[in-house]
Amino acid sequence: MSKDQPPTGPPPDDDPFRKRPQEPERPGEPAPPPADGPAAGGGSPYDSPYGGAGGPYGAGGGQPPPYGAGGPYGGADPLAGMPPLAPFGKRVLARLIDMIIVFVPLIIISLIFGGIEGNYYGDDWDEVTDRVNSGEQWLWSLISLVAYVGYDTLMTAKSNGQTVGKKIMKLRTAMLNDGRVPDVGSSLLRAAVLWVPALVCCYCIWWLVIVITVFTDKPYRQGLHDKAGKTVVVSAAQ
Repeated sequence: MSKDQPPTGPPPDDDPFRKRPQEPERPGEPAPPPADGPAAGGGSPYDSPYGGAGGPYGAGGGQPPPYGAGGPYGGADPLAGMPPLAPFGKRVLARLIDMIIVFVPLIIISLIFGGIEGNYYGDDWDEVTDRVNSGEQWLWSLISLVAYVGYDTLMTAKSNGQTVGKKIMKLRTAMLNDGRVPDVGSSLLRAAVLWVPALVCCYCIWWLVIVITVFTDKPYRQGLHDKAGKTVVVSAAQ
């Protein structure tokens, strides 16, 4: 056993075991962030893979206010943390591509089964009305409705929020409150509001309404179908 005695007197200033009194916080100096706050790696739900630190859109500094917490249009900056909203022109082109993708197979099917009675030029008005109101025409409308709504719903919910048109134009549909891919319920509601009025009763008028609402809505450029599904269309990762 060592016969060395512990040193006497006060411990040296550089003694690592010496307890030093905690210095009081200086007035006006911000307190350090909590461990589970932004410093711990929290960020916008839009961060990865479409934004945030290291993403193609820079660091996300927040998120759109969620539904049920003051409404989606409150907050200092409702677009903070989101990828760029989809340009209007790209949305139109993506929609046209999707319409053609569904329309071409429908036309082929109609030709296989004898085509749609449709050359009304030279017929009197009563005959035209009878053809439009025929069971065959209503069946065709139902088939078209199922095709367009089904395509839009499945592609949005099962393909990262992207139809073929949106993939080509590098866009995607996301839930407004957290940026995730819309589920089947939200995708179906969105597609139904978009297509049912257009194919059943008011084709040209309804498309005009959709275009106007997308073009004029602030700040998220939501059409009526986006508002129904609580979605937003944004630019996808390059």
